[in-house]
Amino acid sequence: MEMQEQYILHSAESQNINLPFACRHGCCTSCAVRVKSGDLRQPQALGISAELKSQGYALLCVGFPTSDLEVETQNEDEVYWLQFGRYIARGPIERDDYALELAMGDE
Repeated sequence: MEMQEQYILHSAESQNINLPFACRHGCCTSCAVRVKSGDLRQPQALGISAELKSQGYALLCVGFPTSDLEVETQNEDEVYWLQFGRYIARGPIERDDYALELAMGDE
């Protein structure tokens, strides 16, 4: 892909290249890739941590190429787990009937 001031996802779409995506805002992991070679900048990539970025992960929906790139698409669930799993996997979820009644409006 030629380097330009256009998101990688938008550039791919304009060339009829279908890539996975969902939010288009850098907040999820649907368009996550692992950079095999090359560089990009992704200042709005909120959906991946600095740690994952340092491991080569990137989000195509908010990434701008700064060189020729070779990327590998990733399993969204795996990247999501790497990003958010440690926060949501704190143990089993316990049923709270009172909270459920409040949420359902059944007082």
